[in-house]
Amino acid sequence: MSFLKKLFGSKKEEQNSITYADFWQWFIQHEKSFYKSIKERDNIERNFFDKLSPKLEQLHAGYYFVTGMCDEHTAELVLTAEGKVSHIVYVEDLVNSAPTIPGWKFTALKQSMDITDVAIKMADHEFSKDNISFYSNEHSAYPDQIDITIVHNDYSESTKNEIINGTYIFLDNVLGELNFASIIDNLSFASPAEATKELIPVSKLNDFLIWREKEFIEKYEGSWYSTETNNHSLMEAKADNGNPMIAIINTDLLKWDAKASHPWMLTVEIKYDGANNNGMPDTATSEILNTIEDDILNYLKDADGYLNIGRQTFNSTREIYFACKEFRKPSRVMTDMLKNYSEKADLNYDIYKDKYWMSLNRFHT
Repeated sequence: MSFLKKLFGSKKEEQNSITYADFWQWFIQHEKSFYKSIKERDNIERNFFDKLSPKLEQLHAGYYFVTGMCDEHTAELVLTAEGKVSHIVYVEDLVNSAPTIPGWKFTALKQSMDITDVAIKMADHEFSKDNISFYSNEHSAYPDQIDITIVHNDYSESTKNEIINGTYIFLDNVLGELNFASIIDNLSFASPAEATKELIPVSKLNDFLIWREKEFIEKYEGSWYSTETNNHSLMEAKADNGNPMIAIINTDLLKWDAKASHPWMLTVEIKYDGANNNGMPDTATSEILNTIEDDILNYLKDADGYLNIGRQTFNSTREIYFACKEFRKPSRVMTDMLKNYSEKADLNYDIYKDKYWMSLNRFHT
C-alpha cells in the first residue's frame, strides 16, 4: 500500500464542534472525489488532505492519517494518534462509528506488519530486520518493567538522532501503533560495541513483548484497591522564592506493593492567578479547584480501577494525580472536563505509562 501522510495537531482539545455522525455524513458527500484523487494520485494534498484535516480537527485535536489504495478497488484511510496515548480512544471511536462505504476501508491505528516487508530508509540509514537487534534489561526492584535496549549497526554519538527517529518509525510499523505505545515501558539505544548482553534479532521482539504482557496481565488480574480508609499526609515545603508548596498525598497507597496493576498515570494540571497570594489560590479559586477535583472523582472511582493518589498546590498550579488500570476512560473524562470548565479554569492533562509511579517519588516519606 502506498501511503501519503498528513499530520496536524492543536493545543485546543475541547473543540468537538461536530459529532462522529456529522463527520461521516460529510465524508459520504465527498467520498467519490476523495476516492478518485487517491486512485488516480491526483493532487491528494489539495483534493483530499486539505479538506479532511480541518474537518477532523472539528471533532478532536490530534488526529493524524495515512491513506492509499490497499488493493485495485479499495482506498484505505488509516487514522492514527501517532503514539499519543490520550488520543487513541478518539481514533478508535471514530473508526468504530464509520458507516459501510463501498470502495473504502477504515482502520484505527497503524497495524503491525510482517517484519520481512518493513525496510525503511531515512537520512542515509536503513532500518530493517538485518541491522537492528535488541536485549531486555531486568531490574530487581521493578520486576514488571519492560525495559528494552535497541541496537542498530549504525548507532553512534553522531548518528543517534537519525537512528532513534528511524527506529521509532520502524517499530511503529512492526509492532503496530497500539502495542508500541502501550507495552514497552522504557526504550534505550546502543551501538553493537556498547551492548552489555547477547543480541537478539529484532524479528523476535514482538513475540517477546506478547509473552511479557501476558505474564503481566495474569499476575495482576483482579487486583483492586480501596482508598476509603487510607491515611493521607499533609506535606508542606517552600521554594527558593519563598512560595509555599502544599501537597495532600495518600501515603498508604504509595506503599502498595501492586502499583504495577495500575500502570497509567493521569496528571491533571489547573493553572490559576496566585500572584497576589504567594502562588496559592484565594477562597473563590479554591472553590473552583475543589469543584473540578470532585467532578473528576465522581467519574474516576477506585472500584473501577482509578486511584486518586493526591494533589499538589504550588506556584499558581494545582496538580491532581490518578493511577489508572487503563487509559481510555480517563481520556474521555478529561476531554469532557476541558469542555465543561473551559470558561472557568485553565485546565490540561497528561496520561503516560508509569508502572511504578516513579513520577511521584518525591512524595515518599
